[in-house]
This record gives sequence, C-alpha cells and structure tokens, in this order.
Amino acid sequence: MACLLTDGRNGASVLKKVLTWVAVAFVVFYVIQRPEDAAGIVRSAGSAMGDAAQSLSAFVGSLV
Repeated sequence: MACLLTDGRNGASVLKKVLTWVAVAFVVFYVIQRPEDAAGIVRSAGSAMGDAAQSLSAFVGSLV
C-alpha cells in the first residue's frame, strides 16, 4: 500500500516539502501569537552568531 505522502518516484522529496510547509506555518503562527517571544528568540540567535564570529576572529588572530 502506498503512503499518501509519496508520489512513487521520490517520496522523500514530497515528505520534505510537507514538513517544510508545516515548519513555516508553525513559525508564522508563533510570530502572530507571541511576537515579543519571537523577537527575543531572533535577538538571542543574532547575539549568539555575533559571539561566535567574535570568537572565531580572536582564534584566527591568535594564529598570526
């Protein structure tokens, strides 16, 4: 019996598309329902990426 989420040729790609759309819908729902919390998550992620870039820069600088 075939799964409803597969098209017979490449079922993994169909499943990936479905899961991607579910994730996008969840993010949109979360941003609409809790915008302050969503902004906090984005702010934290940006801060973490900045800290990582600064640490990488310090590491590369110490190699020279």
